[in-house]
Parts: sequence; C-alpha cells; structure tokens
Amino acid sequence: MGALHRGHLALVQRARKENGLVVVSIFVNPTQFNNPDDLEKYPKSLENDLRLLRPVGEDLLVFAPSTNEMYGEAVLSRTYNFEGLDQVMEGLHRPGHFNGVGTIVEELLRLIRPHRAYFGEKDFQQLQIIRKLVAAQNLPVEVIGCPIVREAGGLALSSRNQRLTERLRKEAAFIYKTLKAAKSKFGTKSAPFIVKWVRQQFRAHPHLKLEYVEIADADTLTPVLRKRKDRKYRAFIAAYANGVRLIDNISLN
Repeated sequence: MGALHRGHLALVQRARKENGLVVVSIFVNPTQFNNPDDLEKYPKSLENDLRLLRPVGEDLLVFAPSTNEMYGEAVLSRTYNFEGLDQVMEGLHRPGHFNGVGTIVEELLRLIRPHRAYFGEKDFQQLQIIRKLVAAQNLPVEVIGCPIVREAGGLALSSRNQRLTERLRKEAAFIYKTLKAAKSKFGTKSAPFIVKWVRQQFRAHPHLKLEYVEIADADTLTPVLRKRKDRKYRAFIAAYANGVRLIDNISLN
C-alpha cells in the first residue's frame, strides 16, 4: 500500500531472484480501512516509493492505479468465506477489513496473473487469508511468505512507523522484546499463562496500550488452550503507541 520501506524492498529483491519479471503494485486500498481517520492519515508517497525502487532494478514494472481504475464508481468490497480465519485478532477488531483485502488482492492477481506473489509475515493473518483466497478462487499463483524485516531495536518495519517519533520507535521495540520473552516461556508454560503474562507486561508500560495478545495455531489461527506436539504456533500482538496501531508476531516452535 505504498510508503515503502526495507521490508517491502526485501520482497521485491527476493521476487527478482526467483523470477524473470517483477510487478510491484502500489495502491492504498480504501475498502480495508474500517476507520476513515486511519485511511486519511495513512502515508501516501508515490514519488518517494519510485525513488526507493530504482536501485532494486530499472526493469521493474510498477502498477499504481487510481481508486476509480480498481473499483469504478462503487467503492465496495466483496464478501468472502474465509472459514473463520477472519473472525479472530485483526478481523475481530477491524470489521470488514479482510473482505477489503480479499477484494483488492483477488483483483490484482486476476489482472496481473503472476506465477508467484510475495507477502510479508508481519501481516501473518493476512498471509493465511490470502492463501485461503487463492485456494477457494482456484487462482493459479503460488503465495510465498517472507520473513519480517526489523529496525535495529527489533520493531517490525511498517509504513505506520513513519508516524512515530524517534522516542516512540525505541519504546515500541518493547513489542518484539515481549514476543521473544513469550517464545522463551512457551516450552514450559501454557498458552493462557503466557497471554496473561504479556497483558501484565503491557499494563506496566507507560507509552504502549495493548489491543490484543493471542497465541494461535499457525494454520487455523485458532486460539490455543492446550498445546499439541504436531502443531505449529505463533504469538500475535497489536498495540497502540500514541494512537499509532502496530502489529507483530513470532513463531513459537
């Protein structure tokens, strides 16, 4: 959605290594914002985005359509059945968000018809929903998840980080620090214990407000009560730093 950073560039660089031609789509999608104020404040910087992309490769194709080109006169999202993947975490706190994501991603994949599509694991719930979308719509594309890219202090790179002061960026590194501590506890403590512990850590933090913490099955995104040896799990956090919403996650096993 524009406001490119090193995390986006890492996706483009990997795509260049693994494919003969790369298309970068840049589009701030209005239907995935349930908060109009958030859409208004979302950073939009196409000229700077193009400048950042040039060193990656002069042969990149950039597709930066207008809202009218993508939606016409009716800026509406389709309704999808994501089989519960959209009913937890981000979906619970941002009603309609994933219908908007699904609408624009399906449209982009049908227009561009790529063999592979690259998405970052910072939005891990979104990644799983796109995989579900591709399977349900029988789209001939391989969806590839790429590792989270972080700032030096550990904060996951995000376009929203541009709205943070330098001091808040350092404070927000607490999110990743807490996720790493949760991972270290996961071998010996139950998921409900760790969730309670994380909430306690955030209650004691003066500059961050926790929206949710969840330990979930990596495939189904179902919250975990009792661990199983044959399953993969991830911890997810959403928090606010002076009104800026930040999300992060970590693999636990």
